[in-house]
Amino acid sequence: MSALPSESPVKPVSPTLQPVAAGDRIEVIDILRGVALLGILLMNMEALSGPLDLAFTGIDPHWQGLDYWVDAAVYVLVQGKFFTLFSLLFGAGFAIMAQRAEAARRDFTTFYLRRSGGLLLIGLCHALLVWSGDILVIYALVSLPLLATREAPQRWLPAMGVATYLCAAAMMLLLGAMLGLVGQVEGDSGALGSAMAQGQQTVELQRQAYGHGSFGQAVAQRASDLGTALSGALIIGPEVLGMFLLGSWFARSGALADPARFERLYRWLRRGALPVGLLLMLISASWVPYLAPGTFTPTTGAAYALSSVASLLMCLGYLAWIVHWRHRLRVLAPMGRMALTQYILQSLVCTWLFYGYGLGAFETMPRAWQVPFAVALFALQVLLSHAWLRHFRFGPLEWIWRAMTYGRWPALRR
Repeated sequence: MSALPSESPVKPVSPTLQPVAAGDRIEVIDILRGVALLGILLMNMEALSGPLDLAFTGIDPHWQGLDYWVDAAVYVLVQGKFFTLFSLLFGAGFAIMAQRAEAARRDFTTFYLRRSGGLLLIGLCHALLVWSGDILVIYALVSLPLLATREAPQRWLPAMGVATYLCAAAMMLLLGAMLGLVGQVEGDSGALGSAMAQGQQTVELQRQAYGHGSFGQAVAQRASDLGTALSGALIIGPEVLGMFLLGSWFARSGALADPARFERLYRWLRRGALPVGLLLMLISASWVPYLAPGTFTPTTGAAYALSSVASLLMCLGYLAWIVHWRHRLRVLAPMGRMALTQYILQSLVCTWLFYGYGLGAFETMPRAWQVPFAVALFALQVLLSHAWLRHFRFGPLEWIWRAMTYGRWPALRR
């Protein structure tokens, strides 16, 4: 086992693996998680308040006026940029845990597999019992190949991460080309019509189950949606793994623990990557603004591949600006410390408000109102995080996850 790198942000203070004390945390990571949670909520609002398959499809033409422009702004500026940031931070956490294990001379593989298994269980409960747009199941599954990169040289990680991420864009291009060939063989109108009909049928099933159905009917539909989501892991999986690898580099290099040493990198990300990514995103959104459920063509495949590249660049640009403003954003650090609890709390609150077995406000909130609603909910979550952490060391789900990981219940109260 190699020696702990001198630039490691980890303090080798304990001969045993145990939950990180508040004083040993890297604050900027918690701040980044807090900002990412706001972006994720803004991205998810349309899918939480209406059918899942009508969200994440670009700029929906059924919105009019201000609702349409808000939908466009969220698509261009938010969608795909903050779940990637959250993924990057997961990879950073992996690298920090691996370094702590090395410093403590403890076995890491068994510990990490327990952690991934715990996350998978929490993710499945979230996806089946709360909301089918869950990302935790994908994280838990993709975390397994991440383990194989633990011994990779640090200098390889950026190239490995970008190459893996771009595999998703390549898959979009390939899928679009294959479906285009199928359409030519079977007839464009027939194949397209069948796909659109199937997509619309799925939307209606979600509308009935989530908007008007019982909790049991919603669970059954969530199980179906989970199967569909897992079948799409061939595309989202490389994106997630690529961000995991980039996050590992940001942690192992010390770029998160000591940002001042990497000012040149962060300046380039702020002034170069973000504007270029925004330009590519605007081109993609202008080229193919909307993808109807159940349809995919060579043109849409190319446009969405371009948006995937744009999202990577914008994500890194956002990260650099957040790091630059980290002292002003410290108020969000407690939110980041409770990221798992607060992510699932967002789903619980919104499904209770919008779903038929809750208050039944499904598909009633205008798109323009979804943004201030999300900001208000997020602000309440920040206040709750501050209040909770004054008395407790971890969020409730973080406490349970740590118990699964370490094989014992850590002290919860301060």
